[in-house]
Amino acid sequence: MKKTLLIVIVLFALIQLIRPDRTNPPVDESIALHAPDKVAAILKRSCYDCHSNETVWPWYSNIAPLSWSIAGHVKDGRKALNFSEWAKIDPKIKTKRLKRAIKTTANGMMPLSTYLWIHKDAKLSKEDKEILKTWFEEELEK
Repeated sequence: MKKTLLIVIVLFALIQLIRPDRTNPPVDESIALHAPDKVAAILKRSCYDCHSNETVWPWYSNIAPLSWSIAGHVKDGRKALNFSEWAKIDPKIKTKRLKRAIKTTANGMMPLSTYLWIHKDAKLSKEDKEILKTWFEEELEK
C-alpha cells in the first residue's frame, strides 16, 4: 500500500513537468471585437476565457492533468472563434460562427457546463441569451 501511494505521488509530481502553453497573445485593438457595452460585458464574463487572447488562467490551470485539459479547451475555443481577432475572421467563416453561436448559446451548450462548475457568474440568463442572439443576428446582416 505504501509503495503504491509513493508511486502515485512520484507520478503526479513528474507529470507536473509536462507544461502546456498558457500564453495570451497580444491583443491588437484594431482587429479586436468592438461590441456594444451590454454585449461586450456578457461576452467578457462568459466567453472570453476560451474565445479571446485575454484568458484569465486560474491557479488550478497550473496543475496537471487539469492544465492539459484547460489549455486544450482554450486552444480549441480560440481556433473556433477568437474575439481578439474579430476583424481578421473571413466573412464566410464569421457567418458560420455567428450562426453556431446563436444555436450553442440558446441551447445551453455554451459556455461549457464544465466551465460553469467553477465560473457560476458565466452562466447566461434568458436576458443574456436574448441580447447575444439579437447582436449575433445584427452581425449576420452586416
